Amino acid sequence: MQEQLQKLEVELREVTKNKEKLRKNLLELIEYTHMLRVTKTFVKRNVEFEPTYEEFPSLENDSLLDYSSMQRLGAKLGYHCHIYPYPNTVEERKEIQEGLNTRIQDLYTVLHKTEDYLRQVLCKAAESVYSRVIQVKKMKAIYHMLNMCSFDVTNKCLIAEVWCPEADLRDLRRALEEGSRESGATILSFMNTIPTKETPPTLIRTNRFTEGFQNIVDAYGIGSYREVNPALFTIITFPFLFAVMFGDLGHGFVMFLFALLLVINENRPGLNQSQEILRMFFNGRYILLLMGLFSVYTGLIYNDCFSKSLNIFGSRWNVSAMYSSSHTQQEHEKLVLWNDSVLRHSRVLQLDPAIPGVFRGPYPFGIDPIWNLATNRLTFLNSFKMKMSVILGIIHMTFGVTLGIFNHLHFRKKFNIFLVSIPELLFMLCIFGYLIFMIVYKWLMFSAENSREAPSILIEFINMFIFPASGTSGLYPGQEHVQKVLLVVTALSVPVLFLGKPLFLLWLHNGRSCFGVSRSGYTLVRKDSEEEVSLLGNQDIEEGNNQMEDGCREMTCEEFNFGEILMTQVIHSIEYCLGCISNTASYLRLWALSLAHAQLSDVLWAMLMRVGLRVDTTYGVLLLFPVIALFAVLTIFILLIMEGLSAFLHAIRLHWVEFQNKFYVGAGTKFVPFSFSLLSSKFSDGDNVA
Repeated sequence: MQEQLQKLEVELREVTKNKEKLRKNLLELIEYTHMLRVTKTFVKRNVEFEPTYEEFPSLENDSLLDYSSMQRLGAKLGYHCHIYPYPNTVEERKEIQEGLNTRIQDLYTVLHKTEDYLRQVLCKAAESVYSRVIQVKKMKAIYHMLNMCSFDVTNKCLIAEVWCPEADLRDLRRALEEGSRESGATILSFMNTIPTKETPPTLIRTNRFTEGFQNIVDAYGIGSYREVNPALFTIITFPFLFAVMFGDLGHGFVMFLFALLLVINENRPGLNQSQEILRMFFNGRYILLLMGLFSVYTGLIYNDCFSKSLNIFGSRWNVSAMYSSSHTQQEHEKLVLWNDSVLRHSRVLQLDPAIPGVFRGPYPFGIDPIWNLATNRLTFLNSFKMKMSVILGIIHMTFGVTLGIFNHLHFRKKFNIFLVSIPELLFMLCIFGYLIFMIVYKWLMFSAENSREAPSILIEFINMFIFPASGTSGLYPGQEHVQKVLLVVTALSVPVLFLGKPLFLLWLHNGRSCFGVSRSGYTLVRKDSEEEVSLLGNQDIEEGNNQMEDGCREMTCEEFNFGEILMTQVIHSIEYCLGCISNTASYLRLWALSLAHAQLSDVLWAMLMRVGLRVDTTYGVLLLFPVIALFAVLTIFILLIMEGLSAFLHAIRLHWVEFQNKFYVGAGTKFVPFSFSLLSSKFSDGDNVA
């Protein structure tokens, strides 16, 4: 490569030098031509001479530098001027002019050919620039990796300590053998497995579908080695929580089509190398696909399509049953029915589900479309979405605490299950799990006939903590005793959560002269960890007893700090107990953003489409096209992009703060193997490698 570049440099310099000489000669000939044209009207000479070219001699060549010589030089028209022969006759002038024009034309031709040749050489060199830059970057990367290796005692071999997945050990050995064979090395490369107590980096294999969801989790923190990976569950929970806030059949379908278009054309290189915003959408195409699909589902649940409801199965509310003529006189006296006077004088008519035949059962799927016409539609949807948000949030957080149990089992810290995870679950379920029970119980046990007798869930939940003196009707018999038991369990779980783990570690420390070995089969795993204990088998303890006995007494006081462990656990417990309340309230953003999205969609329809559709047929058709175009633009930019981005960010917050902090530490190091595909991000044009 260096020889080719040097040869190219010499060629370019030579061609450029010749080009400059030709350009200089061309300028001199043009100057001579202009001199003849300007001076032909006032210059007359009688001396015969041959047409020659003479350059004014320099002062260095003149031997006489006195005053008289300077006068003679001044008489020669001054310094650095070209002296051109001037023709004596008109015929000679014409002959010289024609000769100059011919030479000028020839020089123009030669210059054009020289520039074309130079352009061809440069274009040919430019074609290989990209490949040569890649080759240089690869060389720099290889030398950079080699500089991280160390020499053996003979200074003839390089030793590299690397991390390698166990599944790839066979491929690594094969690659070393092939490299040694193809390079003709006298010493074959080989690999040995070295036992180590260092925590390995984290490798999570992904594909096109899971890569985007894994990036969301990695933005929170790289998981520790063998820690439960939330990305698997995020594939479902993230687009679902987004769809709860973005639930609209029409908007979700548009987002689904856009993502589907990106997925179908994912092999086109232009999309991945396009502008930053489009590249961002392209990298998250599968996330958008599921978000759009789940939004279609929640839109069907809400029965909301561009702020309008779809009457797919027919409403289950019967208006004719409210008319008094369809009931007997006895029913008319007991119930508030409609008659001609009510229909004429009432601006708002109310359907009573307690009247037989008015409410004929729930809608088969989602919300009944008649609620889109009701004046109390917002009140009904607020109650439904608020309860739904609380239920989804508590289930989501409880699932996160449950996943922490699998972490404790894998890292052989079973004491954390009994002293941390179970008290956390009891605290969560005895308070907020019971709230879900009351919501579902009220939905199932109370109907339109006895709905006025149903107590308020909020009041009952508050009375659970203040123990009112006067008895209340309650939701079910024995409610007071059940709530007292739940409060007792909650109160008992708090001190266990605060003191259980520190006291257990203190007992474990005092039960043996060395913290690393105990009668219960615990050993020191990591010095930098707050939890320095993990379960091991008895045979592992027996094997390590003799080796650790000597240094036990010196390590005991330095490694165990009961005050630090107690303070850490107290802070964690306070954060969890208060977080259960604040995090549950945080899930109400599902209700708030769903309400905001529905109201914005309704306002946009009322301000544009309703106005365009109400115009008479004469001008309505002409007005409808720009109205639809404006409605589509505002829908895309406001409801899809802005509202979609808002729901996306809130869904990320719910996963990072409310879900992942229940079990996910995210304090690991990502495994980044050596790969030429990462050179563009690791080696810039200005990097220098020693």
